[in-house]
Amino acid sequence: MYKPVLTIRDFRKLESGTDTWLPSLEKEMELFTTALLGALVLVLFWIFRVKDNSKLPPGPLALPIVGNLPFLDKNAPYKSMMEVSLNFSKTYGPVMTMYLGWQRAVVLVGYDAVKEALVDQGEDFSGRAPVHFLYKATRGYGVGISNGERWRQLRRFTLSTLRDFGMGRKPMDMWIQEESKHMIAHINTLKGKPFDPTFILSKTVSNVICCLVFSERFRSEDTQFLRQLQILNKFIKFNSTPFGQFYSIFPWLMDHLPGPHHTMFAEVDEVRAFNRKKIEEHMKTLDPSSPRDFIDCFLIRMHQKDNPHSEFHFENLWSTVLNLFAAGTETTSSTIRFALSALIKYPDIQKKMQEEIDPVIGQERSPNMDDRKSLPFCDAVIHEVQRFIDLVPFSLPHYALKDITFRGYTIPKVKHVCPVLKLPNMILDKH
Repeated sequence: MYKPVLTIRDFRKLESGTDTWLPSLEKEMELFTTALLGALVLVLFWIFRVKDNSKLPPGPLALPIVGNLPFLDKNAPYKSMMEVSLNFSKTYGPVMTMYLGWQRAVVLVGYDAVKEALVDQGEDFSGRAPVHFLYKATRGYGVGISNGERWRQLRRFTLSTLRDFGMGRKPMDMWIQEESKHMIAHINTLKGKPFDPTFILSKTVSNVICCLVFSERFRSEDTQFLRQLQILNKFIKFNSTPFGQFYSIFPWLMDHLPGPHHTMFAEVDEVRAFNRKKIEEHMKTLDPSSPRDFIDCFLIRMHQKDNPHSEFHFENLWSTVLNLFAAGTETTSSTIRFALSALIKYPDIQKKMQEEIDPVIGQERSPNMDDRKSLPFCDAVIHEVQRFIDLVPFSLPHYALKDITFRGYTIPKVKHVCPVLKLPNMILDKH
């Protein structure tokens, strides 16, 4: 029932001077006026920000503060962002402007637009936009979300070092074969009972990365190792949850609000402590003339004094190690898990793959990369799984390193650029 703010009795009390609620009313009015002025400032700022879009690509109408977020499904922000972008592209074209909260982003949809930006003008769009959730977790260090000289030094070093230790070559085959044997042995202990392969696959893939980074593998029952995998799995998934996405859009607000993001950052610090322990063990046993793994090579570079602008220090080491595990473990294990699910659903494909494998590999040895050229159908199935899984529908956001002219539009420096990697209109060869 409606209750009036002021009544006749209140006025009588005012006249007699017997009531003390007037100061309270004045405070409420002050708060209301402050909130109203704040809202007006935000709306005016938003209007001027939107009017500044004259040279940007067209896009859907954005609401103040929240932008185009109301169009997204809060329970599946990444998936709905992809679907919304594809739908809007039918109206506004393959290059359009969208607002993710305050963040203004240029969204690229379709093979031609993505290729033109990231390949033909790749140098212009090579900047990595700050994903605030990842930035907070890594403190801005590491190869994953860095830019400029830091990115160039770490990327060049990481690629060359991983290749030196066998990535993509026979030593890598040996590690994969070894971990596969451990995985198969574990599955055999289940004696045909149903099981969730998620954690088993994560352990297998992560141990291959451990061989490159730590020059050791961890036992399946190692509680510290299992804890790191659990945290990394949560970390990857949390980034796509509503809380994770909201943090990346409004970090200045979320830092002061309670929520599971604070617990997540505390758990990431556990991973930092685990890596620090491993790095300290490497420092005690380091032989500069005989590096054993990625960490040894990084420590050797840390001690070189020939580059006063060197990016080789502890923060970049630990964060790059986190980047390698987070990016490598989850993507690879998820792809394998999806492949297993697809083969269960399509047993005829599974049968045809086995018929191709048996005469080439047999039952006595493990497959290796040299077998790939003799297994064209298996190779095609793997490629089709990677196409169909839609593992990463969006690339990590890029940004323009300078003011760029792209397809007749002007994209300002450090403006977010989000390429959609899901391309439903691609015409594929049915063979």
